[in-house]
Amino acid sequence: MPAPPGVLTALLDRFDPGAFDMPRGEARLRLEVEEDGVWDLVVRGGGLRELERPPSGARADARLCADRATWERIGRDVRGGMEAFRRGRLTIRDDLHLGVGFLAATSGMTEPGRLEMARVRTSLGEIAVARAGEGFPVVMLHGLGGTKASFLPTVAALADRYRVLAIDLPGFGDSVKPVGAPYDPHFFARAVRGFLDTCGIERAHLIGNSMGGRVALEVGFRYPERVERIVGLSPSLAWLRDRPWTPLVKALRPELGLLQLAPRPVVEEFVRRFVPGGHDGWSAVGVDEFLRAYLTPRGRAAFYASLRNIYLDEPEGERGFWTRLRALENDSLFVWGRQDRLVPIAFARHVRDALPAARHVELNCGHVPQLEAPQETHAAIRRFLAAPVKAGAPPG
Repeated sequence: MPAPPGVLTALLDRFDPGAFDMPRGEARLRLEVEEDGVWDLVVRGGGLRELERPPSGARADARLCADRATWERIGRDVRGGMEAFRRGRLTIRDDLHLGVGFLAATSGMTEPGRLEMARVRTSLGEIAVARAGEGFPVVMLHGLGGTKASFLPTVAALADRYRVLAIDLPGFGDSVKPVGAPYDPHFFARAVRGFLDTCGIERAHLIGNSMGGRVALEVGFRYPERVERIVGLSPSLAWLRDRPWTPLVKALRPELGLLQLAPRPVVEEFVRRFVPGGHDGWSAVGVDEFLRAYLTPRGRAAFYASLRNIYLDEPEGERGFWTRLRALENDSLFVWGRQDRLVPIAFARHVRDALPAARHVELNCGHVPQLEAPQETHAAIRRFLAAPVKAGAPPG
């Protein structure tokens, strides 16, 4: 049997078990060098077993693939793995938490700028997080069906100046998935507050995409003393038009998600068709991350409960979304996609009416600005977070 390429053994020489977060007791990572073949790395309880050819029928938890030149660059440059991943030269499939964790554990980096994949134990349960950097805290919240993966480019863009933490909200990714939890904005806001408490963070900037943007605003509504500034990237907002399906949606129980009514290949094909470019790049990573949670009973129940609550979000009244938005105290930035089919840019007008002091950026992209227009989105975020505090704003 041929020996594994020297670059893979060199990476293992740098492997730091303490930097590798493994949700289960064992992990199998499949490492492919396009010109040389495939090897499996098995990690057990923080220890290493030598690289081996994949045993017949063995399923990998995560797959990493690149050509020989890219692997060699990763081996020479301790920052090369994440850079190659961001540029699309290295692909990570199936389990991003483990794949990126492998890059972090073999980077040889010890300074605060190193990306870490970890889990934080809160009163609700474990919350998975990608974190890096030092400075004022910035917490990032993904959209419905997403995970912290959708914010990895943003983590990289802000880690030079801030302490950045992209989390998997409860019910998604590698975080706790309590059966019977309401999975409404209040539930998620309490989970974010619990995460801040556990991390010893008194006050933070919040950045949220889609449902995560709605959660960020809910934290601002309920716990304004814990939030400095809010960035909503195509945030999910309460519907202003009629909702004729409300009685039916209220009658449907999200616990039905505990049953898998369609086989995995059918679900996977549907999701890949729904997500543009679902076989390539960040879209493929997002599909993998969605399926990893959705194909579990608890993940499906959380997804359906969250989707149900997005539809049922009350727009007006004493506790209505738009009523409370008008009273939001936090300085806010909203980024809209002109091609967004889920949260149409027409919502920007209603937000301007409710929050005249809020700032707005319109981009030529769809529903996930940080992935579809990363340079413009991250430049706007950096300008906003660095801008002077407005007169009369709550102290940070």
